[in-house]
Parts: sequence; C-alpha cells; structure tokens
Amino acid sequence: MMSDYQDIAVIGAGSWGTALAKLLSDKGHRVALWGHDHLHVEAIQAERQNSKYLPGFALADTLTAGHDLRETVAGKPVILMVVPSHVTRQVFRQVLAKMTGEAIIISATKGIENDSLLTMTQVMGEELERAGKIGRLGVLAGPSFAKEVARRIPTAVSVAAQDKETAQAIQHIFFTDRFRVYTSTDLIGLELGGALKNPIAIAAGISDGAGYGTNTRAALITRGLAEITRLGVKMGASPLTFAGLGGLGDLVLTCTGDLSRNRTVGIKLGQGQTLTAILAEMEMVAEGVKTTRSAWDLACREGVDMPILEQMYQVLYKDKPCADAVHELLTRDQKDEDEFSADLN
Repeated sequence: MMSDYQDIAVIGAGSWGTALAKLLSDKGHRVALWGHDHLHVEAIQAERQNSKYLPGFALADTLTAGHDLRETVAGKPVILMVVPSHVTRQVFRQVLAKMTGEAIIISATKGIENDSLLTMTQVMGEELERAGKIGRLGVLAGPSFAKEVARRIPTAVSVAAQDKETAQAIQHIFFTDRFRVYTSTDLIGLELGGALKNPIAIAAGISDGAGYGTNTRAALITRGLAEITRLGVKMGASPLTFAGLGGLGDLVLTCTGDLSRNRTVGIKLGQGQTLTAILAEMEMVAEGVKTTRSAWDLACREGVDMPILEQMYQVLYKDKPCADAVHELLTRDQKDEDEFSADLN
C-alpha cells in the first residue's frame, strides 16, 4: 500500500503543514509542499527548513517546496489540505483546477467556514461536486502541536473518512513509531471536535490570564466538552468521538498547552489586552477567533445551549469585558449535571 501513495501534495506551508510534510518525507514519501508566498517557499527549498514558522528542523531531500500549484498537485494520489479555514474554499478551488485523476484528499485544518457553517470536508465536498471531480475525503485531528510532531515526540491522532477502507489508507500513510494513528468513520464528529475546542481554549486562556487557577480551567474543559458533545450529537456525530483523541484529547491539549495559539489569545485577553492588538502581533492564525463566530451561528441554528461559547462570542465580537462574561457564566440558573446525559437522548 505504501507504494500506492508514495507521492503526496501538502497545501499550506505554515507550522502544521510543514510538520506534517516533514513527518511524511522522513517516512520516505515524496512530498511536494506548496505555499502561497513564493519568497517563503523558495527560502524553505534553499535553506532546507521553514525558518519563519518551524525553525530548527531540517527537511529531508524527499521534500520539495514550491509555489507552482500545478506542479505540486498534478498526478498526486494524496492531497493534504493545511491552510486556514477562512481560505480553504478559495485555495481548494485552485487545487481542483490543477488536480488530475482521483485522489485521497485529507483536511488537517480545524475550523468551520463562516457564513456557510460547513466543516472543511463539507466545503471540499461542495467544491468537488461543483468541479465534477472525484476525491475520497478524510480528516486528521487530535492532540498534536506542530513543534512536538517535528521533534518526534510520541503523539496519537485520529483520522476519519466516510468508509473504513479510506480511513485505513490514511492511517497507513501517516503511521510511524512516534505518530500513532487511530481510525474512525465519524467525519462530522472529528471535525466538530477539532474546531469547537478552539473557542473553549480561548476561554481557558482568559481564565489563566486573569489568574483564576486550575479549578476554573478544569471546569471550563469539562463543561466545554459537554457543550461540544451536545452540538456534535445534534448534528449526527457519535458521543464516543468526543471522549476520544479528537474530542477530549485535543481539548485538553489546546486548553493547557503553552504552544496553543488559541490559549495564548485568551491569556492576553484575560490580562486586559485588546483583541485587535493581540492579533496584530501574531505571525500565525488562531483559528478559534473566526471559529467562535461560525460555531455560535451554528449553535443558534441547531438550537443547542452553549453558554461558554456564547460568552466567547460576546467577548470577541461584542467587546464584552472578560470579567462580565465570567460573572454571567457563574450566575446562570442552577443546573443538574445529569441534564447533559438527557440532552444526548
């Protein structure tokens, strides 16, 4: 099976795209890494590292970086999409225009498109149908910071596809002795878990930045998981997915890890900085900011109660003071925790 998927296109030369490209090329795949900034990818190719987003990690000779999209994707049996969610549709349309033949197309982007409220595989599914092309869609998610994957720190993730055969093919492509991969057919569950944990991580960061302590963070993680699961199940996901790597695992990592960009945004908000100033000084995208808006719209559409998400929406988009959001969460009507189980039935 390895020979069937030897050539892989990775679309997106940020930290996560580069880390995955490195993992695949180190394993022996021939990897073509594409980035939108031709000067950036030329530097990657010349220096044999991504000095801007993932410095200090040498890239194998089996990895080539370039700006020519046709050269990157034409004839490739595997295409890995790792661009920010708000440009996924635009970039994927360009990919489809250059794609020849059928391919396994994997999303490693964690987000929900604003306005359409679609996950990334749903966006790509729409575009495939529009273009009249064939692709087997999958998703990779789970607790996995780019820098730790590049360092070969032992990591476990989940991959999902609509059919088990495709999920197992993706599992085989990525699996190494330091990158363990589990399979699933719960595409929507894995994508929602990966996207919705980011607003909760911003909330956890606000808590840490305000100095509330570990009690508060633990409560946010637990109640955040309850909210994510409620929405996921309403949209057809399995509740078990949210107890796994793509649910609880990714949520814990993003809410507690110092490498979490979303938690970092929250910490600075909790310390009193403005969102505009925080985003202006960030090199990389914190997906949770845009996802908060689309996730809140999705929760409203589905009629699902998500109080933490609601307060994050108010903080990020309505300039609500963080202290007021905390007060409102703590003084809500008293609840029975068993209502969580009832909501799943």
